[in-house]
Amino acid sequence: MSDQISKGLEFEKKAEKKLSGWGIFGSKYEDASDLYEKAANCYKLAKSWDQAGAVYVKLAQCHLKGTDSKHEAANAYADAGHSYKKTNTKECISCLEQALNLFMEIGRLSMSARYCKEIAELYEQEQNLEQAISYYDKAADLFQGEEVTTSANQCKQKIAQFSAQLEQYQKAIEIYEDIARQSLNNNLLKYGVRGHLLNAGICHLCKGDVVPITNALERYQELDPTFSATREYRLLADLAAALDEEDVAKFTDAVKEFDSMTKLDEWKTTLLLRVKLLLKAKEEEEDDLT
Repeated sequence: MSDQISKGLEFEKKAEKKLSGWGIFGSKYEDASDLYEKAANCYKLAKSWDQAGAVYVKLAQCHLKGTDSKHEAANAYADAGHSYKKTNTKECISCLEQALNLFMEIGRLSMSARYCKEIAELYEQEQNLEQAISYYDKAADLFQGEEVTTSANQCKQKIAQFSAQLEQYQKAIEIYEDIARQSLNNNLLKYGVRGHLLNAGICHLCKGDVVPITNALERYQELDPTFSATREYRLLADLAAALDEEDVAKFTDAVKEFDSMTKLDEWKTTLLLRVKLLLKAKEEEEDDLT
C-alpha cells in the first residue's frame, strides 16, 4: 500500500514540475493531466481516498485551465467526489456540485440530474432533510425535463416523505395526489396509485381536521373508482371516523388490523402515531372539561 502512495506522490511531483516548467501551453497541461490521473489511480489502489480526491480536484483544474474541456473537468470533479465519499461528506458534496454545474453549462442535463440526486441522498444520510428536499427538487425538475418520469417521481416521493416528516403536510399531500393522477394513465404505474393516495390521506389525518380527509376520500373515489374497494381506503375511512368520534381505541384497532395484513413502514407508523397523540390530547381535553 505504501508503495502505491510513494508512486502516487512521484507522479504528483512530476505533474507539478510540468505545470511550473516551460512548454507549449496546451501540451504541458495535457502531460500534467496524464500524470495526475496516474497519481489518483495509485492513491485509489492504496485506499488513500483523501489523497485521491485532492488529486482529482487538481486534475479538474488542469482540464479547465489547459484544454478548457468542461466535460473532462466535470468527470474529474465527479471522481473526486466519489473518492471523498468514503471519508469526507462535505468535500464529496462540494466536488459533486462542481461536477453538476459544469454538466449544466455544457447541456448534459441527465448527468446533472444524476449528481443532484446523489447529493440529495448524501444529505438524506446526514439527516439534513431541508437540503435533501432542495436537491431532490432540482433533480426532479432536471429528470422531468429529460422525460425520465420514473426517476422524477422517485425524487418527488422523497420530497413528499421528508416534507411530511417536517410537518409540511399540504406540500406532501399535493405531491402524492399529483403522482397518483399521473400514474393512473400508465399501465406499469397504476398499481401504485392506492399507495400514493394512502400516503396523501395519512398526511390529511395529521392535520387533525376530519372535514378535509372526508372530502379527500370522495375526491379519491372520483379519481380512481376502484379505490373504494381497497384496504387502503377502508383504513383511511375508519381512521377518519375514529378522528371524528375522538375514539383512540377505534383508531388503534383500525391500524392494528391493517398492519396485520400489510406491514406499515416506519414513515407511516411515525405519522399515524402523531395522529394518535392528537386524538389522545383531544380525549384528555374532553375529560378535563367533564
